[in-house]
Amino acid sequence: MNRRCLPALILTAVLAATPVSAQSSFYDLKTRMLDGKPADLAQYRGTVSLVVNVASFCGYTPQYAGLEKLHRELKGKGFTVLGFPSNDFGEQEPGSAEQIAQFCRTNYDVTFPIFEKVVTRGAGQSPVYAFLGRSGTLPSWNFGKYVIDREGRSVAFFASDVTPEDGRLRAAIVKALGGR
Repeated sequence: MNRRCLPALILTAVLAATPVSAQSSFYDLKTRMLDGKPADLAQYRGTVSLVVNVASFCGYTPQYAGLEKLHRELKGKGFTVLGFPSNDFGEQEPGSAEQIAQFCRTNYDVTFPIFEKVVTRGAGQSPVYAFLGRSGTLPSWNFGKYVIDREGRSVAFFASDVTPEDGRLRAAIVKALGGR
């Protein structure tokens, strides 16, 4: 074997073995919508996203109303809320995809994208939360919120008790939007 080719072969092998969680941008990830259709998060590149692990039967579930209001208020400025249902905490999202969609539509008129149910931590962790965990923080309960900047970097995390109306969350979103 030609010795000059060895570094290129090693680099190729390393890149091929690199897990999705090692991607450099949130927007490099692929997942599935709640209805099972493939979803490429690249469609949100250039926007600011608020990624939230949601659940239908949680004490924080009423935050859906504030998340929807925030989404509608700022979507014209390059912002979107992205919901990822999870049954990790207290088994508070036990429903099927159809049940989750119906719940969100009927109770909160949710129009922001909802993706397939995910595991946020531990065995079977989704690539989305493996990536987000690289920020040093994973949700400890439902409705943990990550502000993702236009380049796909996690720039802020807010725990479940921080509501969509909280000034700190809004300030982080406005900052990521570039003050727009």
